[in-house]
Amino acid sequence: MATQPPEADTDEDTEVERRNADVCNVVGAVEEMGAKWKLIVLNDLRDGEKRFNELKRSTGASSYTLSRVLDDLAEEGFIENRKEFESPVASYYTLTEKGDALCPVFESLDAWGEDWL
Repeated sequence: MATQPPEADTDEDTEVERRNADVCNVVGAVEEMGAKWKLIVLNDLRDGEKRFNELKRSTGASSYTLSRVLDDLAEEGFIENRKEFESPVASYYTLTEKGDALCPVFESLDAWGEDWL
């Protein structure tokens, strides 16, 4: 049985590959930011540094959920956790440069949501 030579890429194939690569970046970014609670916490930290209980009140997350989300976001490099060992010990959370770079994305999504949702 004779095999056929592979077809050369057409301009249309190249365009589809480029668009798929762009979509992959979007999908990859959304996967990196993650679930609903991660987005809520990241958005909440746009206002500046907050303590654990402040984030708990402002986001409405349970202690367990918030603790897990904060650990994940710190591990992924979106936030940093600063502890002060005075009495009582306090943890402060703030966006890193990577997390802060999401602020324009949140602003764009907010504007889109206002127009279309």
